Amino acid sequence: MTATTATTWNNSRPWRGIMVATALPLRADLSVDYDAYAEHVRRLIENGCDGVVPNGSLGEYQTLTDEERARVVHTAVEAAGDGARVMPGVAAYGSAEARRWAEQAAEAGAGSVLLLPPNAYRADEGAVRAHYADVARAGLPVVAYNNPIDTKVDLTPVLLARLHGDGHIVAVKEFTGDVRRAYEIAELAPELDLLVGADDVLLELAVAGAVGWIAGYPNAFPATCAALYHAAVAGDLRTAVPLYKSLHPLLRWDSKTEFVQSIKLSMDIVGRHGGPVRPPRVPLTGPVEAAVREATEKAVADGHS
Repeated sequence: MTATTATTWNNSRPWRGIMVATALPLRADLSVDYDAYAEHVRRLIENGCDGVVPNGSLGEYQTLTDEERARVVHTAVEAAGDGARVMPGVAAYGSAEARRWAEQAAEAGAGSVLLLPPNAYRADEGAVRAHYADVARAGLPVVAYNNPIDTKVDLTPVLLARLHGDGHIVAVKEFTGDVRRAYEIAELAPELDLLVGADDVLLELAVAGAVGWIAGYPNAFPATCAALYHAAVAGDLRTAVPLYKSLHPLLRWDSKTEFVQSIKLSMDIVGRHGGPVRPPRVPLTGPVEAAVREATEKAVADGHS
């Protein structure tokens, strides 16, 4: 599978298209390999992806020092060649800290930021709206990240509409897996961009009107995932459905607890350096490792790249 040449990306709304939540290559001593990361960012874009999302969960941001986290953003901006193609994750326990990370992203030249709701406790609506208002003051477009599975705070369609009406978010990465929400979001906030947040509902959300994909498995198979995305959003189901079925045994690992290890293992198998993970994560073993390895090797045998 060769890289697709079609693109819907433009730097006026850079969160649209395929924004890859990048895995962060680590050396054997668990230090960050910034050179490998820069090469990874360049390769993703060369293979049809539109941009990158550093310092998300897949990038193990919770385990990074402040210096490492800032340097990852600078590395991504430089490697991408256009800062608009970079959407750093700015999640933090406190709103002030999240705003500082958004300010750092702006200073580095990034085009937008990805923000979880408050995740230190089960925040109510007032706290959520204040949190997004605070971070929006940094001046970059804010993409909300709805992941109630991990944060225990649900950005419901009604709440998303209010956040958008407040002027504090431009889009939402929707990770619940409930594709019915796409239609309610479109009804309540028609100008809010819906972005696919979980790889294994890409086709369903693309059909429902998603205009972007914050993706995991393009880390290992960027060209094929780009072809799948463009076919899906174009409504070319004759092309999209067979690709989706072929890749789905891998795509579903993006929604599992072991998603970081799984994607890094797939990267290593296909020759794209993923490397180890930092504690408290541990390497895959046993049946899980075997399942990821089998699905990755089948995807390679099917010609995906």
